[in-house]
Amino acid sequence: MATKRDYYAVLGVPKTASVEEIKKAYRSLARKHHPDVDKSAGAEARFKEINEAYQILSDPQKREAYDRFGHTVFEPAAGGTPGGFRYEYGPGIEFDFDFGGFRDPFDIFEEFFGFRSPFERQRRRGPQKGENLHFEINLPFEEAAFGAGRNIEIPRNETCPGCGGSGAEKGARAVTCPTCQGRGRVSRATQSIFGAFMTSSPCPTCKGEGSIVEKKCPKCKGSGRVRAIMERTIKIPAGVDDGDTIRFASLGEAGEKGGGYGDLYLTIQVLPHKEFKRRGYDVYCEQPISFPQAALGDIIEVPTLEGKLKLKIPEGTQTGTELRLRGKGIKYGDSRGNQYVRVKIVTPTRLSSKQKEALRELES
Repeated sequence: MATKRDYYAVLGVPKTASVEEIKKAYRSLARKHHPDVDKSAGAEARFKEINEAYQILSDPQKREAYDRFGHTVFEPAAGGTPGGFRYEYGPGIEFDFDFGGFRDPFDIFEEFFGFRSPFERQRRRGPQKGENLHFEINLPFEEAAFGAGRNIEIPRNETCPGCGGSGAEKGARAVTCPTCQGRGRVSRATQSIFGAFMTSSPCPTCKGEGSIVEKKCPKCKGSGRVRAIMERTIKIPAGVDDGDTIRFASLGEAGEKGGGYGDLYLTIQVLPHKEFKRRGYDVYCEQPISFPQAALGDIIEVPTLEGKLKLKIPEGTQTGTELRLRGKGIKYGDSRGNQYVRVKIVTPTRLSSKQKEALRELES
């Protein structure tokens, strides 16, 4: 397997880079190395590498795992599934650890050694950021080209307004769980090929919290979250293409114990246009013209994304010729692509005797 480049090096950012710095670097590189723009050898592979690095470093949990374990945590074990690795305990003794597609890497310690680090116990009991949401959205061709505001309604879990996410009724207090005595986990002895191991699992009474509330919030029944429909007006940036995914921070699920909201990811599905096709940031259309217009030249009206526009047909234009309208394509940043009008000469099917004679004279 080829050695992968460091994800921070791929995006050209330091390990201390903020989420915004990572996003900015990704957008710049993705625009530069998009296969429709970068025609050099290996452009598709570079673009894939840039996207892979961004998917890891833009997600706090995946980034934390990458910073601790490197690429290993996201690579498949031999004969396994993506998201695991193989650990050699000794000569001829190997273990495949499968994270099930970016599962929490701290689970290794519990599965193999039978315990979790103190850092992990502390991390799990504090407020947790909510899950990300993923949806698809259909966009007309013009809205993808120029951007648009959209009103959306997303079902999600929101922080309970009655208890602020604590799950407790106002004035109620939390008490130590009687089952686990505040540890959050219960232990049991397990036999293995190496002998007896003490393994632990989350306490079934307090669900690993170490405490339970005396009286649960009547609105959320102690969960700290309620189901609701989020209504928002979002901005779709200009230039998005079919299959692009846009991240909207803090529009995902509410976190546990009053933790922050996850993110919302919208994957764009651009609806086909009856006249235009897109290649990168350029648009293409076909325009029929008559034989006299092609031979003698003319000024005609052609459709653009912003309405009709006059276009000059030079004398002697051949069918299949592409005429360029500079700056009439897809908008991206402060720039725009071009529009190309492909000329198609329409051959008449009904000619009068006079017209036929004129064409014979022209041929001779």
